Amino acid sequence: MNDIMKLDNRLSVERSDPGRRAVRFNNLLKAKEAIPAGLARKAPPKLPELSELDVVRHYTGLSKINFSVDTHFYPLGSCTMKYNPKINEEAAALEGFANLHPLAHDKTSQGTLEMLYDLEKRLCALCAMDAFTLQPAAGAHSEFTGLLIAKAYFAKRGENQRVDIICPDSAHGTNPATASMLGFNTINIKSGPDGRVDPADLKAHLGDRTAVLMLTVPNTLGIFESRIEEIAEMAHKAGALVYMDGANFNALIGIVKPGDLGVDIMHINAHKTFSTPHGGGGPGAGGIGVKRRLEEFLPVPRVKLEGGTYRTDFCCPDSIGKVKAFFGNVGVLTRAYAYLLMHSKKELAQIAENAILNANYMKSRLQSIYPAHSGDYCMHECVLTPPAALAAKGLKTLDIAKRLLDYGFHAPTIYFPLIVHEAIMIEPTETESRETMDSFVDTMLKINDEGAADPQLLKDAPHTMPVKRLDEVQAARQPNLRW
Repeated sequence: MNDIMKLDNRLSVERSDPGRRAVRFNNLLKAKEAIPAGLARKAPPKLPELSELDVVRHYTGLSKINFSVDTHFYPLGSCTMKYNPKINEEAAALEGFANLHPLAHDKTSQGTLEMLYDLEKRLCALCAMDAFTLQPAAGAHSEFTGLLIAKAYFAKRGENQRVDIICPDSAHGTNPATASMLGFNTINIKSGPDGRVDPADLKAHLGDRTAVLMLTVPNTLGIFESRIEEIAEMAHKAGALVYMDGANFNALIGIVKPGDLGVDIMHINAHKTFSTPHGGGGPGAGGIGVKRRLEEFLPVPRVKLEGGTYRTDFCCPDSIGKVKAFFGNVGVLTRAYAYLLMHSKKELAQIAENAILNANYMKSRLQSIYPAHSGDYCMHECVLTPPAALAAKGLKTLDIAKRLLDYGFHAPTIYFPLIVHEAIMIEPTETESRETMDSFVDTMLKINDEGAADPQLLKDAPHTMPVKRLDEVQAARQPNLRW
């Protein structure tokens, strides 16, 4: 490539030219004299000085090297990075939603309150739950809220001895972390040979100290807990609650209602199931659904409909209180609401069916080279491992993932779940075409051939990215966190 065509990877402050400006302002405000001398700057801050054209080219150049759902296949297992319809963005940007102040009075917030109220009812119907709160801002925040509700429930019943939470090793890692944060004892149980919870092992751990059984359904192996009704009944007989991590609800929507299976508390990730991808750590929105006996403990305020008017209700004496200042991430919830309105009951079921079909298609094409951890049909994602021949040459999952970047694919989730050695977790979602999936599969097969012929090629990957392979040990020990 000609040098003149190479991307300028310098930071904006490194491209700065003193005196260069994009816009000039006449500052009519007098400097504040109340700043203590010890806190006042001795010199102006070192900010980039660039022309408007410099700024536009800088950020446009960065956007071209960024991976995103709009530009690349993003097969992150467990993350459900599916396409976000642009009409959802338009709905969230409507002036009535986007410009509403969080502290606006109920009388001037009727449209937003109606949307939140109706969204809660729709989620209840989808999940067979009796009530939802939309305050949590993410999945882990939802877990925290759900366990606070469980804690309040047992406290009111005088069962404060229930301090144990059971988490299978196939659950999301946030489950035991959340339990520990709230002071519970986390009891980890191993999966059976089929990757599912072993009822016999579970029974041995249930008792009058058990507060909650936390299940991820489908679990992180991409497998449905086929004996969930039996498992839930066992937990209930022991006096415990059943919590379902619904981060993978994309595989169940319109087909399975968790509340009908014995689930007492569940969370959904609006930013995953309902098409508002959460790359870069946000934005996210969660939601906690509960059965009737737990409704009184939900966070305040609750949105109520009385006499044709929507209002916020703070009069809930047994509520756990607020878990967020206002009503969660309303911008994401608006997108999720638009997504639900776009689909009929039949079409919602087709979302799950196509997600399952796509995952199993990719698994069937790859597993002869990349062995699958489970021989069962998967749900929305599959967990594979590197070929033994590549492993024998010292190649690892990370090398395969890095090489995928050279072909324009974001790497799948790797090294998760932790119970699978060198795991490669792939989730195509329902929105990807067969052509895209075939291209990804063909590339994975090509990488296998490359590794067999020239292992160093993979060990040195990526070759085309602005940032090449990092020394991860050095990065962890001496992180470079600032310019």
